[in-house]
Amino acid sequence: MRIAVITAVYNRAATIGEAIASVQAQDHGDIEHLIQDGGSTDGTLEIIERTRDNCTLLVSTPDTGIYDALNKAMARCTGDAIGLVHSDDFFAAPNVISQVVKAFADPAVDGVYGDLDYVSAEEPARIIRHWRSGPYSRNKLRLGWMPPHPTLFVRRDVITRFGGYDTSLQIAADYDAMLRWLWTGNIQLANVPEVFVKMRVGGESNRSLDRIIQKSREDLIALRRNGVGGVGTLALKNLRKVGQFINR
Repeated sequence: MRIAVITAVYNRAATIGEAIASVQAQDHGDIEHLIQDGGSTDGTLEIIERTRDNCTLLVSTPDTGIYDALNKAMARCTGDAIGLVHSDDFFAAPNVISQVVKAFADPAVDGVYGDLDYVSAEEPARIIRHWRSGPYSRNKLRLGWMPPHPTLFVRRDVITRFGGYDTSLQIAADYDAMLRWLWTGNIQLANVPEVFVKMRVGGESNRSLDRIIQKSREDLIALRRNGVGGVGTLALKNLRKVGQFINR
């Protein structure tokens, strides 16, 4: 089974090398790593060129943001299933993709997800939050549950049938896409209770109060447009984060 791993990047010279190395360290033999660069000028492209291998498929072209970049990369992938490694993140272990492929051996499974560790940007070995995702149930979406987006792999057919990321949403297009796939599309998920991804804290959605407010507004748009819930579901979604600081 060929797995496509997508990395959207723009000026991340400090971290892109570790993201690439974590993909190349995977013990699964059939991976394509599609790197979509937005026109970096800080040395990112030089690092990619220096570290790339035969599985690395790099395109550097201007885009309108991360979701536009992800859509561009998905349009050129040939993998049977698609997952992400953001340019600030890295796979937690060399057998992540192997575990994903094993779960996809069941033809009824449309998507696979695992757990996520939020780690210190300065000390990636230090865990700040642990997102223990737990087993999937569609009804849990109404209670604010969602799989950790960076750990989610979906069959390419899911994207073909239900679409990618809505670029009119600047922060919550991933939440909107997952609700569309899971609620509207009613795809079937399998959970692997292992940490798939280490994510550095300080991401785009929580870097300022204005961004947090914008994310909440876009989350509410996503909930309502997909018919999943409203303000109550959004409140429950945010409350779920409290446990991530406790269960580390």
